Amino acid sequence: MAPQAVEVEKKYDVGQDAEVPSLADIPGVARVGEPHVDTLEAVYFDTQTHTLAARDITLRRRTGGVDAGWHLKLTAEGPGSDEESGDAAGGSGSEPRRRRELHAPLGQPGVVPDSLLAHVLAYLRGEDAAPVVRLKTRRTTYALYGEDGVHLADLADDRVSAELLGAADVAAPDRAGDAAAGDGAADGAANGVAAPDGVAAPDRSARTREWREWELELVHGSPDLFPAAAEILAAAGARPAKHGSKLAKVLALPARESGAAAGPKSPGKKGPVSDLLTAYLAEQIREILAHDPGVRLEEPEAVHALRSATRRTRSALAAYRRLYSAVAVRRLRDELKWLGGVLGKPRDAEVMLDRLRGHAADLPPGLASAVKDRLDDELGNRLNNAYRKLQKGLLSERYFRLLDDLEAFRDHPPVRREGAAPARKAVGKLVAKAAKRLQRAARTAKRARRGADHETALHDVRKDAKRLRHVAESVEPVHGKHATKIAKAARRQQQILGDFHDSVVARDLLAKLAAAPDLPEAVASAYVTLHTRQVQLAAEAEAEYRKEQKKSRKVLRGTVI
Repeated sequence: MAPQAVEVEKKYDVGQDAEVPSLADIPGVARVGEPHVDTLEAVYFDTQTHTLAARDITLRRRTGGVDAGWHLKLTAEGPGSDEESGDAAGGSGSEPRRRRELHAPLGQPGVVPDSLLAHVLAYLRGEDAAPVVRLKTRRTTYALYGEDGVHLADLADDRVSAELLGAADVAAPDRAGDAAAGDGAADGAANGVAAPDGVAAPDRSARTREWREWELELVHGSPDLFPAAAEILAAAGARPAKHGSKLAKVLALPARESGAAAGPKSPGKKGPVSDLLTAYLAEQIREILAHDPGVRLEEPEAVHALRSATRRTRSALAAYRRLYSAVAVRRLRDELKWLGGVLGKPRDAEVMLDRLRGHAADLPPGLASAVKDRLDDELGNRLNNAYRKLQKGLLSERYFRLLDDLEAFRDHPPVRREGAAPARKAVGKLVAKAAKRLQRAARTAKRARRGADHETALHDVRKDAKRLRHVAESVEPVHGKHATKIAKAARRQQQILGDFHDSVVARDLLAKLAAAPDLPEAVASAYVTLHTRQVQLAAEAEAEYRKEQKKSRKVLRGTVI
């Protein structure tokens, strides 16, 4: 895994002749270190259409300075993030900007390290990341210290020259910031180059640009330092930058609207019912993209998280399907089913291996070792083969097309007239329908003949509980705590029946292993012991389900919502 940290900073546009103010006058700053000068050269990688930059992702290889190497910057999560602060443009509001930064060694100039590439493949979607911009920066850094000697922050005074590389192009710059650009605009004009927001840019054919900016970045200090510094920096001519990164600035990419990074806004009770699915779908797409790198890097629980987001998306589409184009919904559900299957095989093998290893640990030591070795041969090979197929699937055009289609559905939902119905009333019917489906499945399971038919019927109950859970989750913005109670009740049934299903699968696998020819008698006996344990666990899980079903009747009965 690539080393990473969270960068918290604010950027400021300044004129070429601006003087760095007395930083010791900032409240909370007791001392300013001697200025340190570095010469930095960075090459930024992206597609010809600036796919990464458009998503506020920067990938670069930089030489010079204390952190030379490859850097990947992604939107951070948590308090003060772009989404929470509403500052998608990059620190231009009242809040500082948080970004997650991953590092890798310098390596080869044109070869993106795998540890970083894994984090952007789901955005590149088959396109190559190639050099698009080269930046040369003369950076003067001022370290700010508190009364107790703590290194609070660094102010970087950057004088930047940029060169467009290869086929990189730049959007026509707006002129809104020309008057406010001060000396930066004048310097650009002297070279025959206009400079919106301090950037020198004559026209689309320009290949070089120059500007100056300041960056105030926290080291060990509090975010309170940013408002404390605001007045002093503004008096020196600094203005909050309108672009979130140097790359976005040189490409003149338009600043995203406030909150754009967060996707659709939370739906209201009086809004159309289609808004609920759009918001829920946006959340699951974020989950899919967030966990995609973990699967590629084989991080623990990443497959489970990605599979869960895939299932949630498919369940929600099934529940809301009558509100949208049938063709669009069917195609997405079919492709999500394919992805769920590709994710399911390694996940199921992983769960089963962990389960049986744990139970085998209760056997006598010598016997436990022999059984674990055989389980590793059987399930370990199955897991490795399934994981290889999964990795291949995540690099396929089919997977990338699915991501495109999901985002297109989110951004331009093919809503039917029924989707315009008021959310509060319409979703009540959707939840009630899912609850009745679960109740029918439970009655079918109760009537089913003991054995395979009964086990299959309980598995269907589990799937319908999962659907109800996901539908209830999607209506929480409208029905709040009541919807949460329904989701929790369905989740408990789903989890209990998941344990039942795992016991049944483990039981059948152990029966198969115990029937293998030329099996040592002691090992065969151990398999029988483990098999008996799975039968017992299945019975206990079913009994627990019956109790939980009775407990949840009050929550799930009638019209539900």
